[in-house]
Amino acid sequence: MKIILTHEVSGLGTAGDVVDVKDGYARNYLVPRGLALRWTKGGEKDVEQIRRGRRIREIATIEQANEVKARLEGVKVRLKTRAGDAGRLFGSVTPADIASAIKDAGGPEVDKRRIEVQAPIKTLGAHQVSVRLHAEVAAKVGVEVVAD
Repeated sequence: MKIILTHEVSGLGTAGDVVDVKDGYARNYLVPRGLALRWTKGGEKDVEQIRRGRRIREIATIEQANEVKARLEGVKVRLKTRAGDAGRLFGSVTPADIASAIKDAGGPEVDKRRIEVQAPIKTLGAHQVSVRLHAEVAAKVGVEVVAD
C-alpha cells in the first residue's frame, strides 16, 4: 500500500515521504496513530504542504546542528516530578516533559519527536537521552529527575 508519512518514522522515512508498506502495517499501525495518510492523487497537495512545513522546522546544515548540539550538551536539565518514598515515579517521564524541561533550563527549543529515550524513565536520579538534530548529528543530554 502506498502511503504519505505525516511524521518521521524511524526506519521508514520522514514527513512528506511517499513510501510503500505492507497493507496491515499501514492499516493497523501507521494510519490509526496519525503517522501516515493513504496516498491518493489529491494527496500530492498534502505532500507539498508537509514538506514545506518540515523545511521550516528542520535544521538545515550540519554546522547548525553542531551549534545546537553544543548548546544542548551545555545545559543542565532538571525535571521535577511526583515520586513515591522508594524513588519510583508515579508514571514515567515522557519526551514532551523532557522537551519542556530543556526549554525551561535555557536550552534551545527541541521537538519532542526528536527525543529518544532508550528505556522508560521511572526512577529518580540521572538519566541520559539522545536528541536527533540532523541525520548525522545527535546530542546526548543528561536529565536529572528529582522529587517534587
